[in-house]
Amino acid sequence: MPDWLNAIILGLIEGLTEFIPVSSTGHLLLAKSALGLPDGFWDTFCVLIQLGAILAVVALYFQRLWSMLIRAPKDPEARRFIASVLVAFLPAVVLGVLLHDLIKEVLFESPRLICWSLIVGGVALLAIDRWPPPARRHDAMKLGLPTALGVGLMQCLSMIPGVSRSGATIVGGVLLGVEKRAAAEFSFFLAIPTMAGAFAYDLYKSRDALNLDQAGLIGLGFLVAFVSGLVVVKAMLDFVSRRGLAPFGWWRIVVGVAGLVLLAR
Repeated sequence: MPDWLNAIILGLIEGLTEFIPVSSTGHLLLAKSALGLPDGFWDTFCVLIQLGAILAVVALYFQRLWSMLIRAPKDPEARRFIASVLVAFLPAVVLGVLLHDLIKEVLFESPRLICWSLIVGGVALLAIDRWPPPARRHDAMKLGLPTALGVGLMQCLSMIPGVSRSGATIVGGVLLGVEKRAAAEFSFFLAIPTMAGAFAYDLYKSRDALNLDQAGLIGLGFLVAFVSGLVVVKAMLDFVSRRGLAPFGWWRIVVGVAGLVLLAR
C-alpha cells in the first residue's frame, strides 16, 4: 500500500478517535501494526498528526477561548478558567518529559498492553456510566483548581497506550463530581495545551530523523485528522448527553478482545 494512503488512513483514525474515550493512540498503533508499517517514523507520525485534531477544537471553540483570553486581565472568572486548564496540564508536562523515551521505545511497542488497556478502560467506562457519582459541577469553564488538578493527574494514565487521554480525563472529571457533558468539554480544552506540547516535544526529539518527503506525509495526515476531528467534536457532546459513555466502553472491549485474538494466532 502506498505511504500516502497509509497516511490518510491513520489521519482518519486519529481524527475520529482523538475526542472519544476509545484511545486514539491505541487505535493508531494497532492500525500501524495491522498495516505492516515499520517503527520509528510511523510512531512519530502517530504523535505529530494529533495536532491536526487538536486544531479542530481551537477552530470550533475559537470565539469562547479568544473571549476568555482578552477578558483575563480584568475578569477573575476568565483567569480562573485559564488557571484550571494550566493546572490540569502541568502533571502531564512533568511526567511526559521524564517518561518520553520509555513511552516511545517500550510502551508503544507492546500491542498486548494496548489491547488490555482498551479492555480495562472499557470496563471502567461501563462502570462509571452505570454508577456515576452525583454531579455537582455543570460548567466546564468553572471547575475549581483542585478538581482541575485531579483531572490532570488522571490524564497522566493516558501515557499508557490504550488508556485514552479523553477517557481518562472524562472519567476523572465524573469521579470528581463533574457532569458528563461538562467533563467531556473540559477534556477538549485540556487537549489543546497537552497535545500541542506533545507535538512540539516529539518534533524536537525527532528533528534529525525527519526529511521533506516525510513532512509531506505528516502534512497529509495532519489535514485529514483536522477535517475528521471537526466532525467528531461537533457530535461528541450531544452523543454523550444522549447515550452516555457505555457505547464507547463496549467498543473498547470489542477492539481489545479482537486484537488479543489476532495476536494469539
